[in-house]
Amino acid sequence: MKKFLAIACSALALVSCGLPTDGANDTDAVEAGSTADPAFELSFEKFTLDNGLDVILHVDRSDPIVAFTTVVHAGSNREKPGRTGFAHFFEHMAFNDSENVPRGWNRKAIPDWGGQRNGGTWSDGTIYYEVVPKDAFDKILWIDSDRLGYMLNTVTQAALDREKQVVKNEKRQRVDNAAYGYSQEVIRSALYPEGHPYSWTVIGALPDLQAATLEDLTEFYDQYYGAGNATLAIVGDIDIAETREKVERWFGEIRKGPNVEPLPAMPVTLTATKSLSFEDNFAKLPELRLTFPSVEAYHKDEQALRVLAQILAGSKTSPLYRFVVEKEKLAPNVSAYNNSMELAGEFVFRVRANAGTDLDAVNAALSAALADFAETGVNETDLERIKAEQETILYSNLSTVLGKSNQLARDSEFAGDPAYSVVSAELLRAVTAEQVMAAFRTYVDGQPSVMTSFYPKGMPELAVEGSEPASVWIETVSAGAANEEVSQGEEASYEKTPSKYDRSEPPFGELPLIKMPAIWQASLDNNVPVYGIETTEIPLVSFDVILDGGVWLDPDGKAGTAHLLANLMNEGTATRTAAEFEQAVGLLGSGISVSARGDEIRIRATSLARNFEPTVDLIAELLSAPRFEQSDFERVKSAALTSIKGREANSSTIAALNFNRLIYGPDHPMGRPGNGTLASVESITLQDVSAFYQLMLGAGTRIHIAGDVDEPRAKTALNDLAAAVREKDSGPQEFEIPAQSSAGKVFFIDVPGSKQSVINVGQLTLSSTDPDSNKLTFTNEKLGGGISGDLAQVLRIEKGYTYGAYSSVSQGRVAQPFRVATSVRANATGASLDVIRQMLRDYGRDFSDADVETTRQKLVKENTRAFESLNAKLGTLQSISKYGKSLTYVEDAQQELLEMPLEEYKRVAADYLSDEGNIYLIVGDRETQLEAVKAFAGGEVIELDIYGDVLN
Repeated sequence: MKKFLAIACSALALVSCGLPTDGANDTDAVEAGSTADPAFELSFEKFTLDNGLDVILHVDRSDPIVAFTTVVHAGSNREKPGRTGFAHFFEHMAFNDSENVPRGWNRKAIPDWGGQRNGGTWSDGTIYYEVVPKDAFDKILWIDSDRLGYMLNTVTQAALDREKQVVKNEKRQRVDNAAYGYSQEVIRSALYPEGHPYSWTVIGALPDLQAATLEDLTEFYDQYYGAGNATLAIVGDIDIAETREKVERWFGEIRKGPNVEPLPAMPVTLTATKSLSFEDNFAKLPELRLTFPSVEAYHKDEQALRVLAQILAGSKTSPLYRFVVEKEKLAPNVSAYNNSMELAGEFVFRVRANAGTDLDAVNAALSAALADFAETGVNETDLERIKAEQETILYSNLSTVLGKSNQLARDSEFAGDPAYSVVSAELLRAVTAEQVMAAFRTYVDGQPSVMTSFYPKGMPELAVEGSEPASVWIETVSAGAANEEVSQGEEASYEKTPSKYDRSEPPFGELPLIKMPAIWQASLDNNVPVYGIETTEIPLVSFDVILDGGVWLDPDGKAGTAHLLANLMNEGTATRTAAEFEQAVGLLGSGISVSARGDEIRIRATSLARNFEPTVDLIAELLSAPRFEQSDFERVKSAALTSIKGREANSSTIAALNFNRLIYGPDHPMGRPGNGTLASVESITLQDVSAFYQLMLGAGTRIHIAGDVDEPRAKTALNDLAAAVREKDSGPQEFEIPAQSSAGKVFFIDVPGSKQSVINVGQLTLSSTDPDSNKLTFTNEKLGGGISGDLAQVLRIEKGYTYGAYSSVSQGRVAQPFRVATSVRANATGASLDVIRQMLRDYGRDFSDADVETTRQKLVKENTRAFESLNAKLGTLQSISKYGKSLTYVEDAQQELLEMPLEEYKRVAADYLSDEGNIYLIVGDRETQLEAVKAFAGGEVIELDIYGDVLN
């Protein structure tokens, strides 16, 4: 069956396309409504193999790459009590060995081929995906088919035990060691009755993961991993007939598996509100969530609930924002969303309040906002805005080959129609105000909910009055050595499953040639340079205005001024309030945001191509006449203070900020938190921000644009933006980087109760304009460039100490640090430090010709994905304008890579990555881990507080 779906560029036409909702209908074409712009066509072919595997193919030749997505209809809702987290654990196991693919190739070989790969598990399913250069097309068919059909015989007890540690480390990192990490566990156990498939979390419980056996693995595979319970989507530079033939060969012999009966909808109801509180060891801010039972996916009310969430909390005109943020000043923002899953749904309000805020006050403000909405109803302009934004969202989701393959596969497996995303967009655009109010009255207004109060340690008075303490299982942090030592172990002994085909590794196809896209450049008013890439793949445009300086221009003692200015510029213009400006942007289907980064302030926009000019006009208004009102400033300042307090809850952020402080010192912009400290932000006035704005207008401006707009049209529109700034009249202030005096020293920061230790190791290297910059990037790749790097392969794959370990050299105009970063389970802290130090001491000396060739192949082939998305194209333009690179710099770097000999890798490693220059910083539980760190450091450990000050 071949189906063509014409997605009209006109938002109104989306409603009238009349697309079928049943993927089983043979439809040769669907007519789009008339539109001023040409239709965006999404064509695909869907067929089913004899073993039940559904296959969707879509051709996209815009880049020489191909995306593969496999969706298995088995998520955590198919688990048994006592084996929670098993679907996610199985996903991890599936990335290990299989009968015909060498051990570890799922994780190591695909990145080495220039590809991207990963997987994910949610309540209802599991997804596996890759994007690779087209020369690896046959290799991914080989790997993916082997993973789906031929992995079980290879599983050993050692592999099972090793992967348990990896998954447990992931849970520690994302849940146990994170502020508000236990929210889902508390909410799900209260919302769903015991035994309901959603009454446990996707990640599961550590004791359940530890108890998993080989027999459990076999049972889960036999029951759910047949071809008849899966969908495969392939999108990219392919030939349909050839691909179909190869899919039938590689996947056709896979067992169909037993019929997996669909689970019926299991919506839940509450007879009364359940109010629960939890003392969070890591949180610094109180958080209130209200979770209402809603509807399962594809229910007639699902789209109305999606709109309701946006109406209630998705803008500055929303009632929750007006009451909680503006009127009562209790929090910097609010959020609401509807999550309709296969069996049931949840409608959620979330407010992370200002420090010290009583959540009873937040709850009262929420109640007042909902009462106001019940009386006033839906604002029709808000409804129109939400619908206008949907078209841009649709195009954005389908703008890459991976976005399309993931969407096609999931929609086919769960909705029965690969293009259900288009149908869903139509249904949302058809929602009426009456339907939104009906959903509000049915599921929210006066209805019982699960109310959770998460409060910082020692502050129970902040919880909602009368709430009952929630109970969760919390792992005890242990001291001593890594007592859960694991390894890959011996490979399994088994007889290969018979096949009528040769299932050995296929060769590479023809290597795709890499060329940068055509780039145009021009000079606008005030000598503002503009760089552009035109592409007509989708009717979208992304562009930015970058104002040099950023936090480098912050006045002495007032760190955070640049960030306050950026946030204040999101609060409207002199003639429009924040709500009015946001509404104007949304009605165009556009998005505009202002942010501050290290040495620049960036105004970023995305628009439909037909609405490019009015979007530019709004940015020109924002840039030339920002809204400097005292009330807006006070709200923005309060939000900044809340954010600064909140970052104290994140061990990785604490480590990163203090690592930079150790490298650059507290007086250098790179050594200070970009958004400031509590003290520095408290001292900033509106007059400071206004003066900073005037300084910024003359610091230098650059504009970049990528999308469906040609050069003449872009230059005409963007001149208005250039006119809003001055010619460059000041360069960035020079700051001296202090002499590096901490080499070889070990620092420790205590975060009591940490289930993991965050480790940062590194030293100062060089700037992105240094002649050795590319060579340093090339040399680091083998060490820590992703999951295939040595650090991840040893610390995660071999040892099971961590969920991930990487190294990198950041980009910048001044000398930048090399950094190794990882989070390891607490009782593996000392062992991990030993491994990292030894790897860094050895690195470079054992670099081989084979390593050189692998690095070349990996980085050259990665470039096939370097220009696919609009964001990637903008990044290319930003590098050219910021660092003075040539218009062919990617090709130039590629040639430099191909010509770099082994001796240069060894030299660069010795010059910049030698362990003698490294600083070691550990953030973890002092009570249990300090002695192990002291042993590593030879007894000399410098203890810091979370702000980087030395403790006595």
